[in-house]
Amino acid sequence: MERPRAREFGILIGEMSPGPLNSITDVEGVGVGHVTLIRGEGKLVPGKGPVRTGVTVILPHGGNLFKEKVIGACFVINGFAKPIGLVQVEELGTIETPIALTNTLNVGIVADALIEYMLELNEDIGVTTGTVNPVVLECNDGWLNDIRGRHVKHQHVFQAIRSAGTAVEEGAVGAGTGMISFEFKGGIGTSSRRLSGKLGGYTVGVLVLSNFGRREDLVIRGAPVGLELRDYCREHNCEGGSIVIVIATDAPLTARQLKRLAKRATHGVARVGGFSSHGSGDIVVAFSTKNRISHYAGRAEVNFKTIPDVALSPLFKAVVEATEEAIVNSLLKAITIVGRDYHKGYAIPIEELERVLGKYGVL
Repeated sequence: MERPRAREFGILIGEMSPGPLNSITDVEGVGVGHVTLIRGEGKLVPGKGPVRTGVTVILPHGGNLFKEKVIGACFVINGFAKPIGLVQVEELGTIETPIALTNTLNVGIVADALIEYMLELNEDIGVTTGTVNPVVLECNDGWLNDIRGRHVKHQHVFQAIRSAGTAVEEGAVGAGTGMISFEFKGGIGTSSRRLSGKLGGYTVGVLVLSNFGRREDLVIRGAPVGLELRDYCREHNCEGGSIVIVIATDAPLTARQLKRLAKRATHGVARVGGFSSHGSGDIVVAFSTKNRISHYAGRAEVNFKTIPDVALSPLFKAVVEATEEAIVNSLLKAITIVGRDYHKGYAIPIEELERVLGKYGVL
């Protein structure tokens, strides 16, 4: 039986309307691709398996990102993390490769694959022009996965890029395959908001890789779901964990404005009970598809549209709502996964969740 997303379940988060797909890909041109790796079972043999991992890529547009960069920004909520590429994004305010998500020890291999992919597209890199800045973000999936094996290889990154489209699978897929959130099975979730009023027509989309949170802290629409389900199939006591948040918009924003947008994702995390513990690697990357920056602009002026800061508040609210809903979707869509040493990541129980949400008037 297909597990429901939040809205299909009757969980209506926020006041703003989602886009038609309720996904980051409601931002025109954005694509998402996954490769999921599941092999073996039983006792952990470091370097060999069992394998419960994968890679997810987000393409800001379908063209050559090195030649046509997008405006971008990043925000570190808590820096117990091992990302690649954020220093240059912070300095230059642009993103020039697909954004890849994977597990912590696979970051280097995935970054190398992104570099190889961009070198094949751009014969001038490192010859007549500069180098390229891959952006890779991670969470630790070692509870379920043989993380030492670094099983995500170049071909998997290439496959994820080639398969990227507008239909986004959620839950235990791609980079989310081995992730745990609020001591339930977590992973990939996405949501969007379509703005109205003076900013009518603009869209904000969010994709999360959820791997964070203590069971007791989980809150859905104000209901203390984690407290009510604290004893349900509890194998994994989590004091840390991480979340990666990718925000896309077609609103014409500067890098400074995108950083302000990225900061608001913290409120969406807090609404579900996250508080960025000591061991959290909580990272936000935001980009706008509106203004592309040519790599070979030279001294030519760039025609750059933007909106005034005083008009940003609806965008901020959209990020908060979409982040909250994306996290809930990552939990609802995830299935139970049995991994290394027979560790289990249990899916949040739909019937029990319905009971709890009914008790607190959410449904």
